[in-house]
Amino acid sequence: MSLPARTVLVTGSAKRLGREIALALAQAGWQIAVHYRGSQDEAMQTVADCEQLGVGAAPFDADLADEAAVRELLPRVIAHFGQVDAVVNSAALFEHDSAASFGYAALEKHLRANTAAPIVLAQALHTHVQERAGDGVVVNLLDQKLWNQNPDFLSYTLSKAALEAANTMLALALALAPDVRVVGVAPGLTLTSDYLTPEKFEALHKLSPLGRSSTPADVAGAVKFALDNSAITGTTLLVDGGQHLQRFTRDFSMM
Repeated sequence: MSLPARTVLVTGSAKRLGREIALALAQAGWQIAVHYRGSQDEAMQTVADCEQLGVGAAPFDADLADEAAVRELLPRVIAHFGQVDAVVNSAALFEHDSAASFGYAALEKHLRANTAAPIVLAQALHTHVQERAGDGVVVNLLDQKLWNQNPDFLSYTLSKAALEAANTMLALALALAPDVRVVGVAPGLTLTSDYLTPEKFEALHKLSPLGRSSTPADVAGAVKFALDNSAITGTTLLVDGGQHLQRFTRDFSMM
């Protein structure tokens, strides 16, 4: 007998790394809830591409800085698919500030989207699996810079550091039958951005002991591994070619 398809909510899966994770999990047979905030056209394309791989997929919009919207998100996904087995928190706010420009508003904005939303979604998944007597998994996308800190993007880094700490606390709090495992995946420099020219990205991508940092496929593979391995919780997989072992005095985008 074939097992019923598992369903995963991937936040920020309309574009970039979230999209690559969604497609890799669709290829592995997961049904995909494609979360987006403003990128509706890109979200619909991700849905269509997942469906081309033979799995169910649907788009769900929500502003992760809005607590009410976040609390409604998982119930909407459950209403559509019937159940949810996992959440991958890939979406993140990434705006520059420094010790000189830091302010309460910048930190609060990053904490709401990057820390509070993943915790609320983990809480909601735990409630859901208790109701259906199953297990669940939360995977939080972190950043190798937590193990190789620099002074750039202060509020972003603090929000990700708080989420890494939450990994441990949630793994302990939610490991009650039925279990929800909580795993971090910390990529290195994976995709270019508006801050980097293609040439600069290629040069920085090579700065690691292995001679290359992570690719989208590397990160998606680590997420899939975390979802599938039932003995992993409360820890983080660093997928960065060893970049966290080298000392960088600035963020890649500032180098």
